[in-house]
Amino acid sequence: MPTLTFPTRLRQRFPLLEPAGVLVFTVGLVTYIGVKDPNEAGHYPTCPFLMFTGFYCPGCGSLRAIHALVHFDIGTALSLNILTVCVMIPMAVFHYVRWATERYLGRSIRKRMVPASFIWALLVGLLAFWFLRNLEPLAFLAPYGVAPGDLKWR
Repeated sequence: MPTLTFPTRLRQRFPLLEPAGVLVFTVGLVTYIGVKDPNEAGHYPTCPFLMFTGFYCPGCGSLRAIHALVHFDIGTALSLNILTVCVMIPMAVFHYVRWATERYLGRSIRKRMVPASFIWALLVGLLAFWFLRNLEPLAFLAPYGVAPGDLKWR
Protein backbone atom coordinates (compact mmCIF):
# COMPACT_ATOMS: atom_id res chain seq x y z
CA MET A 1 0.00 0.00 0.00
CA PRO A 2 1.48 3.38 -1.01
CA THR A 3 2.17 5.96 1.64
CA LEU A 4 -0.17 8.95 1.44
CA THR A 5 1.44 12.36 1.40
CA PHE A 6 0.33 15.12 3.73
CA PRO A 7 -1.80 17.01 1.13
CA THR A 8 -3.56 13.79 0.11
CA ARG A 9 -4.37 12.86 3.71
CA LEU A 10 -5.54 16.40 4.42
CA ARG A 11 -7.71 16.36 1.29
CA GLN A 12 -9.26 13.02 2.32
CA ARG A 13 -9.96 14.18 5.85
CA PHE A 14 -11.31 17.60 4.85
CA PRO A 15 -12.67 17.21 1.30
CA LEU A 16 -14.16 20.71 1.20
CA LEU A 17 -11.03 22.53 2.40
CA GLU A 18 -9.93 23.68 -1.06
CA PRO A 19 -13.44 24.60 -2.26
CA ALA A 20 -13.96 26.53 0.98
CA GLY A 21 -10.70 28.41 0.42
CA VAL A 22 -11.71 29.33 -3.13
CA LEU A 23 -15.14 30.42 -1.88
CA VAL A 24 -13.66 32.61 0.88
CA PHE A 25 -11.25 34.23 -1.60
CA THR A 26 -14.04 34.84 -4.13
CA VAL A 27 -16.43 36.30 -1.56
CA GLY A 28 -13.65 38.57 -0.31
CA LEU A 29 -12.82 39.73 -3.83
CA VAL A 30 -16.46 40.36 -4.76
CA THR A 31 -16.99 42.20 -1.47
CA TYR A 32 -13.99 44.42 -2.20
CA ILE A 33 -15.34 45.16 -5.70
CA GLY A 34 -18.74 45.91 -4.16
CA VAL A 35 -17.23 48.36 -1.68
CA LYS A 36 -14.63 50.05 -3.92
CA ASP A 37 -16.64 51.50 -6.79
CA PRO A 38 -14.89 50.94 -10.16
CA ASN A 39 -16.77 53.97 -11.52
CA GLU A 40 -14.66 56.26 -9.33
CA ALA A 41 -11.23 57.16 -10.65
CA GLY A 42 -8.17 55.84 -8.86
CA HIS A 43 -9.52 52.57 -7.43
CA TYR A 44 -8.54 50.30 -10.32
CA PRO A 45 -6.16 50.67 -13.27
CA THR A 46 -7.52 51.31 -16.76
CA CYS A 47 -7.71 48.29 -19.07
CA PRO A 48 -4.33 48.23 -20.85
CA PHE A 49 -5.87 47.07 -24.13
CA LEU A 50 -8.39 49.93 -24.06
CA MET A 51 -5.73 52.45 -23.05
CA PHE A 52 -3.29 51.49 -25.83
CA THR A 53 -5.68 50.69 -28.68
CA GLY A 54 -8.87 52.62 -27.90
CA PHE A 55 -10.92 49.43 -28.37
CA TYR A 56 -12.78 47.37 -25.79
CA CYS A 57 -11.51 43.94 -24.82
CA PRO A 58 -14.00 41.18 -23.89
CA GLY A 59 -13.46 41.95 -20.20
CA CYS A 60 -13.99 45.71 -20.35
CA GLY A 61 -16.83 46.60 -18.02
CA SER A 62 -16.58 43.38 -15.98
CA LEU A 63 -15.53 45.05 -12.73
CA ARG A 64 -18.32 47.58 -13.07
CA ALA A 65 -20.76 44.77 -13.94
CA ILE A 66 -19.76 42.81 -10.82
CA HIS A 67 -20.11 45.99 -8.75
CA ALA A 68 -23.60 46.51 -10.19
CA LEU A 69 -24.54 42.87 -9.47
CA VAL A 70 -23.40 43.22 -5.86
CA HIS A 71 -25.81 46.16 -5.60
CA PHE A 72 -28.58 44.16 -7.37
CA ASP A 73 -28.59 46.47 -10.41
CA ILE A 74 -28.96 43.79 -13.07
CA GLY A 75 -29.87 46.18 -15.89
CA THR A 76 -26.68 48.17 -15.44
CA ALA A 77 -24.63 44.98 -15.15
CA LEU A 78 -26.05 43.72 -18.44
CA SER A 79 -25.33 47.04 -20.15
CA LEU A 80 -21.72 46.92 -18.97
CA ASN A 81 -20.71 43.42 -20.02
CA ILE A 82 -23.41 40.99 -21.07
CA LEU A 83 -20.85 38.22 -21.65
CA THR A 84 -19.63 38.35 -18.05
CA VAL A 85 -23.13 38.43 -16.58
CA CYS A 86 -24.82 35.85 -18.83
CA VAL A 87 -21.98 33.45 -19.66
CA MET A 88 -18.82 33.72 -17.57
CA ILE A 89 -20.29 34.09 -14.07
CA PRO A 90 -22.91 31.31 -14.50
CA MET A 91 -20.25 29.05 -16.03
CA ALA A 92 -17.85 29.73 -13.14
CA VAL A 93 -20.59 29.05 -10.57
CA PHE A 94 -21.60 25.82 -12.33
CA HIS A 95 -18.04 24.48 -12.44
CA TYR A 96 -17.36 25.52 -8.84
CA VAL A 97 -20.49 23.72 -7.59
CA ARG A 98 -19.60 20.67 -9.70
CA TRP A 99 -16.05 20.62 -8.31
CA ALA A 100 -17.17 21.09 -4.69
CA THR A 101 -19.85 18.39 -5.07
CA GLU A 102 -17.37 15.88 -6.48
CA ARG A 103 -14.98 16.67 -3.63
CA TYR A 104 -17.73 16.28 -1.03
CA LEU A 105 -18.92 12.97 -2.48
CA GLY A 106 -15.36 11.67 -2.63
CA ARG A 107 -15.36 11.20 -6.38
CA SER A 108 -12.17 11.65 -8.30
CA ILE A 109 -11.95 14.91 -10.14
CA ARG A 110 -12.06 14.28 -13.83
CA LYS A 111 -9.10 15.55 -15.82
CA ARG A 112 -11.38 16.80 -18.59
CA MET A 113 -14.28 18.78 -17.17
CA VAL A 114 -15.68 19.76 -20.59
CA PRO A 115 -15.19 18.48 -24.14
CA ALA A 116 -12.70 20.22 -26.39
CA SER A 117 -15.49 21.36 -28.71
CA PHE A 118 -16.96 23.40 -25.84
CA ILE A 119 -13.61 25.13 -25.26
CA TRP A 120 -13.31 25.95 -28.98
CA ALA A 121 -16.90 27.25 -29.12
CA LEU A 122 -16.23 29.42 -26.08
CA LEU A 123 -13.07 30.79 -27.69
CA VAL A 124 -14.86 31.57 -30.96
CA GLY A 125 -17.71 33.23 -29.03
CA LEU A 126 -15.25 35.27 -26.99
CA LEU A 127 -13.39 36.45 -30.10
CA ALA A 128 -16.68 37.28 -31.85
CA PHE A 129 -17.86 39.29 -28.83
CA TRP A 130 -14.50 41.08 -28.74
CA PHE A 131 -14.80 42.06 -32.40
CA LEU A 132 -18.52 42.87 -32.48
CA ARG A 133 -18.61 45.10 -29.39
CA ASN A 134 -16.17 47.46 -31.10
CA LEU A 135 -18.36 48.01 -34.19
CA GLU A 136 -20.44 51.18 -34.33
CA PRO A 137 -23.78 49.46 -35.19
CA LEU A 138 -23.35 47.05 -32.25
CA ALA A 139 -22.31 49.64 -29.69
CA PHE A 140 -24.98 48.30 -27.33
CA LEU A 141 -22.51 45.48 -26.58
CA ALA A 142 -19.94 48.01 -25.35
CA PRO A 143 -19.93 49.24 -21.74
CA TYR A 144 -22.82 51.68 -21.30
CA GLY A 145 -23.42 51.43 -25.06
CA VAL A 146 -20.55 53.81 -25.79
CA ALA A 147 -18.73 53.04 -29.02
CA PRO A 148 -14.91 53.10 -28.72
CA GLY A 149 -14.68 56.13 -31.03
CA ASP A 150 -16.90 58.12 -28.64
CA LEU A 151 -14.56 57.68 -25.66
CA LYS A 152 -13.31 60.90 -24.15
CA TRP A 153 -10.00 60.57 -22.33
CA ARG A 154 -9.39 62.86 -19.37
